Amino acid sequence: MDLVSLVERIGEAPTAALFGLLTGLTFGIAAQRSRFCLRAATVEFARGRMEDKVSVWLLTFSTAVVWVQAAQLLGLMESADARMMAVPGSWSGAVVGGLIFGTGMVLARGCSGRLLVLAATGNLRSVVSGLIFAVVAQMSLSGILSPFRDRIASLWITDGGRNMDLLATIGLPSYSGLIIGVLIAILALILSRRNEIGAYRLIFASGVGFAVAMGWVLTYSLSQVAFDPVQIESATFTGPSAHTLMFFLDRNAILEFDVGLVPGVFIGALVAAAWAKELKLQAFDDTITMRKAMIGAALMGFGGMLAGGCAIGAGVTGGSIFVGTAWAALFFMWVGAMVTDYLVDQRAGALAT
Repeated sequence: MDLVSLVERIGEAPTAALFGLLTGLTFGIAAQRSRFCLRAATVEFARGRMEDKVSVWLLTFSTAVVWVQAAQLLGLMESADARMMAVPGSWSGAVVGGLIFGTGMVLARGCSGRLLVLAATGNLRSVVSGLIFAVVAQMSLSGILSPFRDRIASLWITDGGRNMDLLATIGLPSYSGLIIGVLIAILALILSRRNEIGAYRLIFASGVGFAVAMGWVLTYSLSQVAFDPVQIESATFTGPSAHTLMFFLDRNAILEFDVGLVPGVFIGALVAAAWAKELKLQAFDDTITMRKAMIGAALMGFGGMLAGGCAIGAGVTGGSIFVGTAWAALFFMWVGAMVTDYLVDQRAGALAT
């Protein structure tokens, strides 16, 4: 069945949700088996190590860049039409939001995407943190926190009514993105070999990046045949978590890519964990851990919405099409996470001894 026939049979909105579900399933399975996590990578890097967590993150990121840039060169998608590229970006939001999000993911012991994957395996800490994250994200999108978010985001906006395309701004040729992705992938593989990471884990780490490319290509393909405007998007968890929450709370909510993505990730991670016999109920270790996780989740909800995306949405999805503010947000997420790890975990541990 071709795409036009599918849209005619089930409709545009259900097709978008189906594509979100397929993207989410791929992401959930790959992320659970590879143990992909930006928080873990930043903490490892902050402590002067370049081991398995950094290697996995770099491989995921580079794979997303390679697949997405290759798809663009083949005409399977057009990054200029992606929503995060076609609308003005906020430099102030990327800086402040990135720092807040990075702080929050260290306190919560996982970024929003990682919390969703862990929740599927029975981690009750991640369930609670994920719900808080989704509620605060919705409050930041259209609730009581939205004026504060808008005020910060409006301080410094990209010029020209669009976000910045880093490759075009620097004046690099269209194929340069693919070359950059390949170079990062080579670095990731060198580190993986040095750290003796098995092929099995590397394949699934690459699968996370492939899921990002999959989302871009599917939504772009749908936009080419749909009668109504369709957002060209891919994996991200700040906005989608809020939208999915409201879908189940508002009877008038409509199906969209986001509503398929979040359940898809949960189901994919659940299936992968069950297959590997890793399903296990886990609670908070103590009240201090619970308090830090709840505060961290709230910070991620606001910071992710302010930054224009979470560690996945800005860090990998936006990064794969070289959105200027996405790269800025990713950089400051690393900075926020590293500083927080030093102040909260490393320094506190040193004082305790």
